[in-house]
Amino acid sequence: MKKVSLSLNVIFLVLSGIAVHAQSVYNAQAAFAPIFYPHNGNQYRSADGSPGPDYWQNNANYHVHVKFDTATKLISGEVKITYTNNSPHDLSYVWLELDQNIDKEDSRANSMRNSGPPAPPVSPQRGDGRGAGAGFHIQKIAIVENGRSITLNDYIINDTRMQVWLPHALKAKGGKLQMMISYDYTLQRSGGGGRSGYLSTENGVVYDVSYWYPRMEVYDDLAGWNTLPFLGGGEFYLDYGNIDYTITLPAGMIVAGAGQLMNPEEVLTKSEIRQLNKAKTSDKTIIIRTPENGVAATHSSADGWLTWHFHMENTRDVAWAASSAFIWDAARIDLPPSAPLREGGKTSLAMSFYPVESKSDSSWGRATEYTKGAIEIFSKSWFSYPYPTAVSIAGPVGGMEFPGLTFDWWRARTKSLYAVLSHEIGHSWFPMIVGSDERRFAWMDEGFNTFVDIYAQQEFNHGEYAPKRDGEYARGGGNPAEEIIPFITGKDIPPIMTFADAIPNGYVHPLEYFKTAFGLVLLREVILGHERFDKAFRKYISDWAYKHPSPWDFFREMDNNAGENLAWFWRSWFFHNWQLDQAVEGVKYVDNDPSKGALITIENLGKMPMPVLVEVTESNGQTTHYELPVETWEQGAVHTFKVNTTIALKSVILDPDKKLPDVNRANNIWNGPGKE
Repeated sequence: MKKVSLSLNVIFLVLSGIAVHAQSVYNAQAAFAPIFYPHNGNQYRSADGSPGPDYWQNNANYHVHVKFDTATKLISGEVKITYTNNSPHDLSYVWLELDQNIDKEDSRANSMRNSGPPAPPVSPQRGDGRGAGAGFHIQKIAIVENGRSITLNDYIINDTRMQVWLPHALKAKGGKLQMMISYDYTLQRSGGGGRSGYLSTENGVVYDVSYWYPRMEVYDDLAGWNTLPFLGGGEFYLDYGNIDYTITLPAGMIVAGAGQLMNPEEVLTKSEIRQLNKAKTSDKTIIIRTPENGVAATHSSADGWLTWHFHMENTRDVAWAASSAFIWDAARIDLPPSAPLREGGKTSLAMSFYPVESKSDSSWGRATEYTKGAIEIFSKSWFSYPYPTAVSIAGPVGGMEFPGLTFDWWRARTKSLYAVLSHEIGHSWFPMIVGSDERRFAWMDEGFNTFVDIYAQQEFNHGEYAPKRDGEYARGGGNPAEEIIPFITGKDIPPIMTFADAIPNGYVHPLEYFKTAFGLVLLREVILGHERFDKAFRKYISDWAYKHPSPWDFFREMDNNAGENLAWFWRSWFFHNWQLDQAVEGVKYVDNDPSKGALITIENLGKMPMPVLVEVTESNGQTTHYELPVETWEQGAVHTFKVNTTIALKSVILDPDKKLPDVNRANNIWNGPGKE
């Protein structure tokens, strides 16, 4: 079998008067419109997509100290925020996220979720995440100026946002604000927009805790203050900083927190410390603690309470879980040479926490192996994992990501467990390292993460759980190019470039995850090829690590790094829901003589252009593959190209391997006389 790439130098003849099988809706001027980017590059964001010479972002460091009363589910304490204004603007006020307020009865999210007349009052004991007592209670806000504390009363809480007016403007280019907030809230059974909750198990309750302290909103050069409310779909957009936190709770419970445990000698038994140190050098999973062996989970204390202390550097957020029911195991993660050097070498530590109900070799008994394997693949392929630990927790939350820590469904098993663990820990790259705006553009983390999952699933344990199928709920026989068709042909389906909360629930996964990921697959497998795509994508990740890229930064990076004008693709696939329908219109021979060559006429019937993949089979059985560039369609919908043949053709097939999302494959085939 031969493969031939046809350049634009090959003769393309635009024919008129050719009979067509369907009316084309293709418009070359729209597909290849010359102006795509809404603005030129500037000092903050360069024209090539990389951060500009004067790029800036603000910084938020946190010290959070809370007490968790498991009897009442009350979390109470204080957060001290040191906020640095690196922007070129003085700030008269600051905005904070209060995402637990999504669980209030009168939240915007509840108003959107409910229909019909107002529901009767909800008792806080219902614990369904919408209790009357849910949400943050702000007790005191103070700032520190010249060494003294000043109480602030000029603040407004509106739904999941809080605006705090400052007595003096926070100066530009380095001004610092120290703010202390005393608060409490009651953990709901399914709270925080479904990102927190608790679950009763045989050996105790598992608590998943997130969105648990007031957090600074992002002020950036794109939108100023990013104050979109938390409605449950779009997740979070936060600045980077160091987070130091303590949790005081009843002794006898294990706390699994993001980052580094700073006081293991104060909370862990000697056996647990010994096993934990063993796991740091072990390629195999080591059991650190199991409630089945009857030993104490932690040190005892005189008052019945213990304080756990964690610290995490250069992170957007932290979350934690706690339970007396946890089985705890761990193994070393081996990182590539590009990884930061830590004590013990270029390694991290994968840890899993799960109740006995989740323990089996087909379930959470392999969770640490799955987490370790996924991180090693992602690190080698794209960007080295930066955190000291990677924590996977089996509990009531079905799948939710935080930097270096994930909540995952306690009943997940085999392939579904690998899929959720690898996907959620994959979010450590998107959006935890590459800090995109989830609340506006969820596809930039969900879709990118799903894309890297595809290749990790092929590689893990020699493809044990491959292939990854995100469209298996659709018809298509396991081919993603066909599984995507219902989601680009359906009526009123929005484009990918839609705010997260504006996408109807039934289309969230197909668009944010599946269509975005498949778009990157098309770029890698068809349009750019592996080498060009991989170099471009790695540079995008490296350039925007711990920064805030916009969609246009990503588009520009891929255009420039790969050396292609991909505006036609971004426009078709991301900004519109355009369809691809390539067709073979017919075959003629030069001077009606097959020995002089064949003229193959193709047409683009849909709005979307794509390269053309052609399989030509001659009557003697010889098959040749041709690739025509996307510029084939720059001047119109109908094109003819010549192939050098010496005998008549048996067949012509467009996209024979079904790599492209062609909505009508019936017109992709031409058979010679006497063939069907």
